[in-house]
Amino acid sequence: MKALIILPTYNERETLPKVIEKILDQDSFDILVVDDNSPDGTGKQAREWAARDPRVNVIDRPEKLGLGTAYVTGFKWGLEKGYDCCIEMDSDLSHNPEDLTRLIEVIAGGNDLVIGSRYLRGTISVVGWDFHRLLLSKFGNFYASKILSIPLTDLTSGFRAYSRKALENINLDEIRSEGYSFQIELTYLTWFAGLTVKEISIIFTERAHGGSKMSGNIITEAVKLPWRLKTRELWRRFKGIFNDNQSPDVDTSKIGGEHKRHVI
Repeated sequence: MKALIILPTYNERETLPKVIEKILDQDSFDILVVDDNSPDGTGKQAREWAARDPRVNVIDRPEKLGLGTAYVTGFKWGLEKGYDCCIEMDSDLSHNPEDLTRLIEVIAGGNDLVIGSRYLRGTISVVGWDFHRLLLSKFGNFYASKILSIPLTDLTSGFRAYSRKALENINLDEIRSEGYSFQIELTYLTWFAGLTVKEISIIFTERAHGGSKMSGNIITEAVKLPWRLKTRELWRRFKGIFNDNQSPDVDTSKIGGEHKRHVI
């Protein structure tokens, strides 16, 4: 399976070389660094890697444009280059590169989205967070999963793999979310496309260098997004019922993807 690891970067100079080395130690993966003109020279560092190793690729963006758009850019590039799977991964060593093989194996087994969960089976697999940060994350996941009726434990995880089929079934041009909201929206779109979603357990370690990119705007967006998605879902269902009443030829059985969606 041809797999691409997408690494969005902004001031990750201290950790990026370590992440790249650990990924390249495994033969199964190529890398795409999407750098938002990092002031600390992360982009230059990534380009130097790319110059000496064909498995490393770089997209330079002119300014800080956000996590969501970085991943969308990476997904489009990966699809264009013919990759079978695209993996989201942080560049700060929060995610263990040794878990990449596990993600790929689950995709190869016929799943469309594999999420590295910090909260699977009632556990909390997080190292280095204080109680406030942990509570915020746990509540945010509970809040989003209940509103959207998606029985998953970690909708906001940033360590995940998408099959080519999943990305081709999502209109990437319509996505506007950033931060944790981006992860929620992509999970929702995959789930309600009727595709197969699976969670596997991972250990998340708080970054050793740099600061968290959490902000008030990211939290506000994450609070509003589930209601926006739910409203859109209900509106589409309403239109499907209305159209069905008007025209017996309209098939509404697939609206919302309920006919196929699975959680494992």
